[in-house]
This record gives sequence, structure tokens and C-alpha cells, in this order.
Amino acid sequence: MSVAPKKPEHTTPAWPMPPIGGYTADDLDTLPDLPPHTELIDGSLVFVSPQTAFHVRTIRILEYGLLRTMPDGFDVMREMTVVIDDQQRPEPDLILLRADALGDGSETKYDAVDVTLAVEVVSPESRGRDRETKPLKYAKAGIEHYWRVENQDGQPVVFVFELEPATGAYVPTGIHRDRLKLSVPFDIDIDLALPH
Repeated sequence: MSVAPKKPEHTTPAWPMPPIGGYTADDLDTLPDLPPHTELIDGSLVFVSPQTAFHVRTIRILEYGLLRTMPDGFDVMREMTVVIDDQQRPEPDLILLRADALGDGSETKYDAVDVTLAVEVVSPESRGRDRETKPLKYAKAGIEHYWRVENQDGQPVVFVFELEPATGAYVPTGIHRDRLKLSVPFDIDIDLALPH
């Protein structure tokens, strides 16, 4: 008599059920087993897809460029969430923040008031959020500068926006290919070319 091998049981992860009214910014620190880089947009959890090599390499170029050019009083963080309000806690790819916002190193988030620049490298699944949703929320939170980075033929193109104080909305100030050269929020000069 032979015994058929037991089939392994496939278990589906138990997805968290949102509370009435949605999740809050503080919930991201207490919900168990969330995937890395989970964001909170309008009280809903947003899970991101795996990053591409283009995404990672572009973030690295911009991070190193900012670290190289920034004056004292600033710091650069990658993939840290920003609390905009009780139901908004997005995770930009990079943020430039005031150095006095740094704590003891145990922070999992920063307040929008401490962020000078938010940078998003667009992925196919994040296109709508990075082009429409997040810029509106970053502007409303008073983040002065926003860079959206797109992949054009394997090279990064940086779309630069600045907060217009009278309207509280972002206005485009330039599209940068090959080189990102700016005078605000400080003098920045970054070679954008990714090696082939």
C-alpha cells in the first residue's frame, strides 16, 4: 500500500483589515508583517512593487550628488516616510531635510515641515501617484521642492518643481537631461548619465 505524498498547504497571508475611516500615520509603525516600503495614502495602505536596477541606480546618483553639494544644516535620507497628516504617510525615494530634524537614529518617519525636497523615481506602477497624487499632497504640506524622475531610453530625466507661495501649488522650473544644475534650494550640479 502506497501513501500519496501530502500536498503542501498554500497559505495566503492574512491581509490587515482597515478600520472604519482608514489607517492613520501612526499605524504604519504598529501593523505587523507589512511589506517593506508600505505607504499610507488617503488612509489606505499602498504596497510597492520590487525596484528595478534603473530605480536603484538613479536614486544612488541623486543621493550622492545631493550629499556632495549640500551645505551644512541639511541631510539626505532615502526611503523614509514623511507624515503629511493623519492619513498621509508617503515614502519618497529621497528627501532632503533640515539636519535639526534628525533625532537619535531611531526615527521611522519625518514630519513634512522638516522636508525641503521630495524626490520620486517613477515606476510603471507608481506613475499616477508620482505624477498626480503625491505632488498635490507634498505641495499642500508645504514641501518647497519636488523632483519627479522618469526613465527615458534608460537614462534619468529630472522634472523639477518649486512651490509657488501665492497658490500653494508646484510650478515646473525645468526638465533636466544629462546634467542637473540648479541654484535652489542650494547650488546643485549632478551628472545624470547612468553608465551603460
